[in-house]
Amino acid sequence: MSDSDTPWEPPIAGSEADHLLGALDRLRTTFRWKADGLDAAGLRARVAAALAEGGPEQLVHLSWPDGRHASLRRLLCDLIEEYGRHTGHADLLREAVDGLVGEDPPSGWKPRGAAAQDVPSRA
Repeated sequence: MSDSDTPWEPPIAGSEADHLLGALDRLRTTFRWKADGLDAAGLRARVAAALAEGGPEQLVHLSWPDGRHASLRRLLCDLIEEYGRHTGHADLLREAVDGLVGEDPPSGWKPRGAAAQDVPSRA
């Protein structure tokens, strides 16, 4: 199998920059695949439905190795914490790449291709 067969994999040979750029491409591709078909409105609706069904204390179907189940509250809090960590990592990488710093995007900024309803307001 060659690199062209799996374009999401970093190159086996090449410079450090080639490998780092390939690794970033792999992460972007993986994120797109995992989030495929999900939009902000759909995700909000799924969380709202889960909360309405049993509230934050309901147990999720996943279990620890000892058989205990976490609550939806625990799962959501863990996801928020993990998302925050990765956002911080992306911030450090972006600053190292081109010097962009700051905690919030400029006023009026929207992600490329984002619909207005997918961008939370600051109001």
